[in-house]
Amino acid sequence: MTSENHQSHKLGIITNFFQFNQLQTNFYTEIIAGITTFVTMAYILVVNPDILSKAIFLESSGDLFGELVIATAISAAFATLIMGIYANYPYALAPGMGLNAYFTFSVVLKLGISWQVALAAVFIEGLIFIGLTTSKIRTKIVNNIPECIKQATTSGIGLFIAYIGLTSSKIIVTDAATTTTLGNLNQPETLVAIAGIIITSAFVARRITGALLWGILATALLAWILGIAPLPQGIISLPQLPTHLFGQAFVGLENIVKTNIWELITIIFVLIFVDLFDTVGTLTGLGIKARYFNQRREELNLNKAFMADALGTTFGAIMGTSTVTSYIESAAGVSEGGRSGFTAVVVGFLFILSIFFIPLLSAIPSFATTPTLLIVGVLMMGSIRNINWDDPAESISAFLTIIIMPLSYSIADGLAMGLITYPILKTFQGKFHETTIAMWVLAIVFILKFLFVGK
Repeated sequence: MTSENHQSHKLGIITNFFQFNQLQTNFYTEIIAGITTFVTMAYILVVNPDILSKAIFLESSGDLFGELVIATAISAAFATLIMGIYANYPYALAPGMGLNAYFTFSVVLKLGISWQVALAAVFIEGLIFIGLTTSKIRTKIVNNIPECIKQATTSGIGLFIAYIGLTSSKIIVTDAATTTTLGNLNQPETLVAIAGIIITSAFVARRITGALLWGILATALLAWILGIAPLPQGIISLPQLPTHLFGQAFVGLENIVKTNIWELITIIFVLIFVDLFDTVGTLTGLGIKARYFNQRREELNLNKAFMADALGTTFGAIMGTSTVTSYIESAAGVSEGGRSGFTAVVVGFLFILSIFFIPLLSAIPSFATTPTLLIVGVLMMGSIRNINWDDPAESISAFLTIIIMPLSYSIADGLAMGLITYPILKTFQGKFHETTIAMWVLAIVFILKFLFVGK
């Protein structure tokens, strides 16, 4: 067999395995789609380690940023490759925005729970999500949560993420009189962050592919040129295994019995809730965009997509990162024509390659992620348009969910407020029939938590 025939044979295997003909796609289109998706979501390689490193560090040496980059990349690659090869969908996965903030600021820093136990909670969430995926319980849970609370949770997390970005760059600072206030905007780091917001916003406004990634790099480059942040010591290097992170979830499992049971239940519930509905919304939205529902794909394939998400979360916890979930940025690749799992395979391999660029990624200053956090917040706030603001029961419970999240610095507390108020207000409206037993159980559980445990 000549080399040309051998190459054609290999392409034929790929074409048949990923069903290119049935999905009306081709090898070239899938590669371009995969590259597009990766560039669009590659910002997570900087943002996720930056957020998690505030909670995950060693008492002796401190910084684990490099290991967190590897954990982020390998977890994303693992889950995305499963999505592509097992489920044959063009969707990419990585540690989720919002869930990493919840892990860091609500669980570890606010509740004082060790990061090892927090990783154990993510590991347990992954196992539960696997169980929910293989049963019909997942569907029942989705159907029992009010739509307004689902949409409000996404919007609230968006505000929370934006608030984190604004405070990390000192655009917003603490104040004794007003709690928070506008910071001193003539500080070098703050000025560069503001410049980064303008640059990134311009990229987004021009609909440039990978706008968030280029925004981070542009902000970092500006900081390096002005001498505000030290230059990278290199660009490419051989990666070291995350020896301080790998398997720490199992250490956390050994110590999890020392954790307050109410706090543990709340943590796992919030992780499952946010991951579940984030995944449902992403897969549904992307499925419509890719016209999968018109093609009447089997429900089994959707379950396979959920399984990739669940396995990614479980594996990610073992590697040392927060919950892995499906990324809406996959829409960029779908828009380029990506229709099969080969798009995801391309993304997965690019994530693996990214671990060789740790010197460059490590040199990016924390405030360079502010523009991306702010824009992600803007994009997530779009969910509020799906809330029925003319219904007081829905609008009040949704608003409380949204506003409490950033103000309390807790996704869990915001979600709890919404789940408590919704069935109560619906009952006052004389619409008790619009509530379910599951809603009341959740409301009572959270009320008891606040009464006997406090926040």
